Parts: sequence; C-alpha cells; structure tokens
Amino acid sequence: MIAVERTVLLLLAAGRSQRYGDVGSKLDEDFLGRPLGLHVAVTLEMVPFLERVAITGSCRIDYAAHGFRVIRNAAPEAGIATSIALGVRAAQERDADAVMLALADMPRVTATHIHRLFDASRGPDTVVASSDGTDTSPPALFGRDRFDFLLSLQGDEGARDLVRAGRHVVTAPAELIDVDTAEELAELRAMVRAPERTITRAAAHRSG
Repeated sequence: MIAVERTVLLLLAAGRSQRYGDVGSKLDEDFLGRPLGLHVAVTLEMVPFLERVAITGSCRIDYAAHGFRVIRNAAPEAGIATSIALGVRAAQERDADAVMLALADMPRVTATHIHRLFDASRGPDTVVASSDGTDTSPPALFGRDRFDFLLSLQGDEGARDLVRAGRHVVTAPAELIDVDTAEELAELRAMVRAPERTITRAAAHRSG
C-alpha cells in the first residue's frame, strides 16, 4: 500500500470557469460560508501528505494559509494537462511515491474517502480512482511509475482510459459532485439545506 506520508496532494484550481459565467473564478463563489474552492483544502488539512500543492489560476483563495505550496499556472487556456504537469514535477522534486489528484470544484469530498483510496493502492504502478458506481472521477491516486504518463498528457486530455483500467473505490454520488455552472452550485446549496434530498451525478451534470 502507498503511504499517505509519501504522497503529494495536487489540488487543481486553475480552471477558467467558462461554463459558470462572468465571475472571474467560480472557486471564489460562496458555499456554506467559505469559498467553493477552499472546502476540499480544509477537509484534507489533517491528512498527513508529504506536501500539499495547489495549482492556481485566477482564483483569489489564499491556499498558502492552509499549508499549500502555491504554483500558478500561467497558461490555463492550454488545458488541465498543464496543471497536472506542474504538480507532477513538484512531486518529483520531493521524490514522492505518488500523487493524489483532487479538483478544487468538488467541495463534498471527505477525508474518509481519501483514506479508502490509499487502502486500495498496491504499489508504484497504482491507479486508483473514485466512482459513484457508474462513472469514474477524481480524486485519483497515481503511483510514481505513472508520472511519465501524466506528464505526457496534452490540452484537456485526461487519463480516462488509464483510470478505467485501474481500481475504483465507490462512494455516494453526492460526494463526487463537481460544480461547473451556477445552476449546479444552486442545486448543491439546496441539497445541503434539505439533506433528505438526493442527487445523482447525472442530475449534477444535467447542463453538461
């Protein structure tokens, strides 16, 4: 099993919020009294990662105040692969055994789920992703033997095929909601105010 203490958390927070609207960065929008993009950072503060690295763009969140090394992506328009590469290189500098990729627009991820991803890991070629029982998504854990592959990604190309072939840890769909639009954030706020409601990943992406 890969050790948390030998893993670098890569929080991807450089997206341009194109689907959200003209707000600068959706990560600065309020959710439960703090910026949307700060929730996962605070949730994982007590997880003993080797290092926490936030790859940022236009958001105003002070990730450094929450124990992150902040690396600014000067070219977010080139796609998410640029953020992943910046983070993986930072992990290589620390001689990390793995990286945990997390998205800043997923505010409901729990530390318990993160630990379950580590429990499913096997070694340096590990690929463990999250699943709602149907679709896979971040957070995802990649062992160091996968770093070269992550560095080879281009544009908004993801690691979908690799992730599908890896191990999957299933959790509640509500935990894996990522907020792309103002309507999705409004739906999430409504769900939190009325927890007896349920939400599916399909519903969360109805406008996608």
